[in-house]
Amino acid sequence: MTQPIYAIGDIHGQHDMLLDALTRIEADGGADARVVILGDLVDRGPDSRAVIDTLIAGIGQGRDWIVLLGNHDRLFLDYVETGNPDHPLIRSRTARASGQGWLHEIMGGPTTLASYGVDLTLTGDELWAATRAAVPHFHTDFLKACPLYHLEPGLLFVHAGIDPRLPLEWQTEEHLLWIRDRFLEHSEPFNWLVVHGHSSIELPRHYGNRVNLDSGAGFDRPLTTAVLDQGRVWVLEPHGRIPLDP
Repeated sequence: MTQPIYAIGDIHGQHDMLLDALTRIEADGGADARVVILGDLVDRGPDSRAVIDTLIAGIGQGRDWIVLLGNHDRLFLDYVETGNPDHPLIRSRTARASGQGWLHEIMGGPTTLASYGVDLTLTGDELWAATRAAVPHFHTDFLKACPLYHLEPGLLFVHAGIDPRLPLEWQTEEHLLWIRDRFLEHSEPFNWLVVHGHSSIELPRHYGNRVNLDSGAGFDRPLTTAVLDQGRVWVLEPHGRIPLDP
């Protein structure tokens, strides 16, 4: 009999919610449970640094946790490495029009920097220099090593989704971290049940060919934890499993 797999939606700096999710998982599946985290560890919530610290520590202790890269994690990495907060795929008109991109409050970059103790009164190169001094190399190394997707029998875990027109080996980082409409509007079966986040909705939903677990933790809504077991999906609530059916 195959063991259940647990998935956690977009965390967005919500460290307390993450700890609660991990506690629920251990109560349901034990300390050896396999967990896939769907990316967007950082931005908007209050403690992105603690989220990354917790995940690094758990994996270092031997926990079976797979942490995927999300588009917000990529934006954070790019800023630390290049000082450029902009990205052509940032969809917020407000952020793009401001010329700040990831550093605009709507994107959540400033809350991530604040969790590292960066002085947000700084601007330009001074802000970038303070960021590079504050963010540990082992954090950026961890994010660089995060895979873009994870496969299990019958299941594909990915942050944003896939282009339905292309085989998996042809999917680019842009598809896997940023795609929306072409993936979300596709109603035919995929080769796997695709478990994803990225496109925030009020409640987790099973669409038959995909499951969206981004319930908006970055906007102070609950963080969703799901259980995938014997071909079915459940949401893991404090009192146990609740079926999530198409």
